[in-house]
Amino acid sequence: MKIVLLSNYLNHHMLPLCLAFSALNAVEFRFVATKEITPYRKSLGYPDYNSNYDFVVRAYEDENNKAYAKKLCDECDVLIYGSAPLEVAKERLRSDKLTFRYSERIYKKACPWYQIPLRAIKYNSLYGKKTNLYLLCASAYTAADYAKTRTFLNRAYKWGYFPEIKEHKEPAALILEKQKNTILWVGRFLDWKHPECAIAVAKRLRDDGYEFRLDMIGTGPMEEFLHAEIAKEGLGEYVRMLGAMKPEEVRKHMEESEIFLFTSDRGEGWGAVLNESMNSGCAVVASHAIGSAPFLIRDKENGLIYRDGDVEDLYQKAEWLLENPEKRSRMGAEAYRTVIDEWNPENAAWKLITLAKALLKGAENPFPYDEGICSKAEILKDGWYRKA
Repeated sequence: MKIVLLSNYLNHHMLPLCLAFSALNAVEFRFVATKEITPYRKSLGYPDYNSNYDFVVRAYEDENNKAYAKKLCDECDVLIYGSAPLEVAKERLRSDKLTFRYSERIYKKACPWYQIPLRAIKYNSLYGKKTNLYLLCASAYTAADYAKTRTFLNRAYKWGYFPEIKEHKEPAALILEKQKNTILWVGRFLDWKHPECAIAVAKRLRDDGYEFRLDMIGTGPMEEFLHAEIAKEGLGEYVRMLGAMKPEEVRKHMEESEIFLFTSDRGEGWGAVLNESMNSGCAVVASHAIGSAPFLIRDKENGLIYRDGDVEDLYQKAEWLLENPEKRSRMGAEAYRTVIDEWNPENAAWKLITLAKALLKGAENPFPYDEGICSKAEILKDGWYRKA
């Protein structure tokens, strides 16, 4: 089976899935990159994965590569079409060959009601009449967003991003060796990631007499404001700002931390740090609006979900984890098992190939899996979560 994944450029979150496809004997895999790695990522020390792997076709380099990339997209058995110009896949869509649209949600900001009909026309013209086109939802809200445009109805599957998975020989030791009462926040300091919420939680915990440490990894436009807040509230003994780090350094901090706060709003299309922190055995408290949270977290079993924007709810759940060390350890262990057993790149590659084979054969049931990756992505409304 010939499979092509078409996207902008190969990054460290996409690489494990590509390697999983490449490792399968029955698959001839290519990744078509339409852009170079961004200067910002280069400045952070990210490798140029586009140049490091033989399965990558760099369509942006010259006309020959561009033509070869288009040929691959047109002729492969399965095309996975992600963040790339439509022009590269236009002929493929026109011929109605098996194609999966790999997409985060399309309404990361609330869409005014009067714009929805116009967008419905746009998306219907692109995807509405294709009988061999399906949706891989890299957000629990993707299916609902596309449903507003009357596209991909009953043709959407749970999917996501699948960063590197680390399998520990002794998972129990991973949990036991964590530094006690440690809390971690990771991401760019952007308004829609709400790092200020983590500092608000730290202030409440300090005021209520808890012993803890909050580490914050990242840089961004809000950095100066955050430093000022820490100084103003006298949190220097409790909060450390650690700056930007390479992915492997971030994972080390995750493995050492007990609690992970994920505070983004609906602007977080997926949020691969959730996969990574769960794989690191963290007890996670995540906003319900994050794209990956409803897929990966079973509330109160392998993590906690709080109502987006409700800092009181966030605080209460962080406090509960600090007060219940045995339960937070158990939750971290369950989080680890969720990623190891289901939400990993090897499982994703195998399930997608199995699904593709069934669709190519014209299977009557287009949903061979009842849960997890490649199961049916239900319509999930933005306001689904209610505080218990």
